[in-house]
Amino acid sequence: MQDADYIIVGSGSAGSVLAERLSQSGKHKVVVLEAGGTDLRFFVHLPLGYGKLFYDPSVNWMYQTEPDPGLNGQRDHWPRGKLLGGSSSINAMVYIRGHRADYAEWGAENSGWGWDECLAAYKAMEDTEAGADEYRGKGGPLFISENRKGLHWLVEDYIKACGQAGLGYNRDFNGAEQEGAGTYQMTIKNARRNSAARAFLRPAMKRTNVQVITGAQVTRVLFEGKRAVGVEYLRRGERVDLRCNAEVILAGGAINSPQLLQLSGVGPGALLSGLNIPVLVDNPNVGDHLSDHQGVNYTWRMKVATYNDLLRPWWGKLFAGAQYFLTGAGPLAKSINHAGGFFKTSADLDRPNMQLYLQAFSTLLPKAGERPLLTPDPFPGMSIGLSNCRPTSRGHIHINSADPLAHPVITANAFSTEHDVAEMLAAVKYLRHIAAQPALASLIAEELRPGPAVQSDADLIADFRQRSGTVYHPSCTARMGRDASTSVVDAGLRVHGVQGLRVIDASAFPNLIAGNTNAPAMLMGWIGAQRVLTDAR
Repeated sequence: MQDADYIIVGSGSAGSVLAERLSQSGKHKVVVLEAGGTDLRFFVHLPLGYGKLFYDPSVNWMYQTEPDPGLNGQRDHWPRGKLLGGSSSINAMVYIRGHRADYAEWGAENSGWGWDECLAAYKAMEDTEAGADEYRGKGGPLFISENRKGLHWLVEDYIKACGQAGLGYNRDFNGAEQEGAGTYQMTIKNARRNSAARAFLRPAMKRTNVQVITGAQVTRVLFEGKRAVGVEYLRRGERVDLRCNAEVILAGGAINSPQLLQLSGVGPGALLSGLNIPVLVDNPNVGDHLSDHQGVNYTWRMKVATYNDLLRPWWGKLFAGAQYFLTGAGPLAKSINHAGGFFKTSADLDRPNMQLYLQAFSTLLPKAGERPLLTPDPFPGMSIGLSNCRPTSRGHIHINSADPLAHPVITANAFSTEHDVAEMLAAVKYLRHIAAQPALASLIAEELRPGPAVQSDADLIADFRQRSGTVYHPSCTARMGRDASTSVVDAGLRVHGVQGLRVIDASAFPNLIAGNTNAPAMLMGWIGAQRVLTDAR
């Protein structure tokens, strides 16, 4: 294709959905530009293989934050997918929509984004293994595994311990209620990762009106006056202009989309002028309002066998590999997070504010160049992680160069509010409360991280500042809102101040969802595509 009706920049969670939905009628030429390469890689499709992708620059943007005072001055590693499927091809595959109140807040300012509309879209999008009900969909393009079979036996003890600690069982975090403990649903199908590329983009690529160009890094949006008319991209050292007849849609995610807007002259005017970038629209909200969940793990040496005992020795790896290839089962067929939950740190809260993750193995010993999920510690270990659901800390993403190949500056500002620190302090105490319950206490030999010597509030805070980090959910950097004084796009995801340009990805979240962000990013693509098609009529 020499031109297109719609240009989609990025093939991640939202971009893949957009490509499928916008091309479905056959009426529109759709070109998807992806800076990375193919997703046809073994460790992409092996569910537990994502540890091998954590530091792999061939599929990963490998971002780093600025030194963060809230994390004791440390830089945080932010992996983001750089391949077909984007971060949905390298993530932990947990499928969480978020709390219905999150969407009530979205819809309060943005027409069409309330809970009822979003629930209807989720149900249309999903093919839930358990079947359709009031809250879940069946027959859509996205298969969701219920993750009920082949779980580590520690899951049962963990759920019992949560119940003993006052956190009841929840069969479906995406159902009537979010609060409780239980197993996580997964974007896994037939023992392979069910990324957005697999569920949406690859079916779309079979159509003659869809073209996907990999290795194409978009460097700027092209404008005539204030109307977007195409993009410029680099591929194999060649600079290419691609024009569109309808719209340019940025779907690069919470880092790349605001970066590209700024490179194209839409962003904080003083910043852009200082870099000799002509200012098309002065909007200080571009790259601002950065929100992310922060998490920390507590780890124990166990008296009983965990996945460490299977996945550490060579013979165990051989057994797990044979089990996977012969039966499609075993630890390699799942995410690290078999179970988890949501809880409140205070009884007066109207909804959960913390998320839990059970991991039936431990990885305290580092391994250079990867997250050692396939090479755990040489002793039986268990970790329980938690992350905050509604942090009040805000950061920003700003370019510091007009060079489109330079990474932007990411200022995360983790734990920069007293609210977030107090909330995490209460949460880690509750995490220990769960581990102290009879169902788990009898199986634990000792606490390894942070260790029994860490008891005072000051020491607990110092520990989570030292050991916490992102749980990979950056959002809101091109947020949706009524006007440009507080936002970047309107309820139709159209960029304020220009025409023919939208941002449809997690950067457009009005606020951060309580839970993992892959599902709501795909939701953005689903509803966003409908907005595009409706406006085109």
